[in-house]
Amino acid sequence: MRTKIQQKLFGMQDKTYQAFSAKLIPTVVPEKIIGVRTPALRQLAKEVLAAGDAEGFLTTLPHAYHEENQLHAFILAENKDFDACMALVNSFLPYVDNWATCDQLSPKVFRKHRPELLLQIRRWLHAEDTYTVRFALGMLMVHFLDEDFDPSYLELAAQLCSEEYYVNMMVAWYFATALAKQYEAALPFIENRQLARWTHNKAIQKACESRRVSAVHKKHLRTLKIKTF
Repeated sequence: MRTKIQQKLFGMQDKTYQAFSAKLIPTVVPEKIIGVRTPALRQLAKEVLAAGDAEGFLTTLPHAYHEENQLHAFILAENKDFDACMALVNSFLPYVDNWATCDQLSPKVFRKHRPELLLQIRRWLHAEDTYTVRFALGMLMVHFLDEDFDPSYLELAAQLCSEEYYVNMMVAWYFATALAKQYEAALPFIENRQLARWTHNKAIQKACESRRVSAVHKKHLRTLKIKTF
């Protein structure tokens, strides 16, 4: 029997969007994707919170469907108690099985507790799970490339050695964003080839695609691509 939340999700199903999502998220079998658009999921998260149903839902893991994981992430985003939110995030991360849920898990309360968040990021970076490491990189990118930036954080990302595509892609994305926001600090990692070849070239590609990187910087970055034969 489907739960009340599952019934609501199927009531918002868009089969065309389901097929589209299945192609974008290859690590999730199509049968586990209902096909609900993100704005509808965000609205449902607010409704679940308002109805007082969040606690029961968040403690029922693993979920059966991708959209339940998405909903889980959007509910956590609204949690205003840092310690409680962090405990729930740590309980949820082992069940995150795709890049979309990983990247959309971004609790707002983290902004007000960055020193504590950084301690968790350092732990997550040493995890064995692909998406826990990717999540750590995402939080490092979102919260520590602006006023709370320190050049040593670049080293945390550069030191990662992984064979996982979704980790390496996030390292590339992190450095592309660093080149947009902290160019002088990030550039030596590219000039000195401190990243694996694929990640190095992908970071340059993404930086050159960004509107936040100047034309002059892009011209120099293109000269630093590692040629493949």
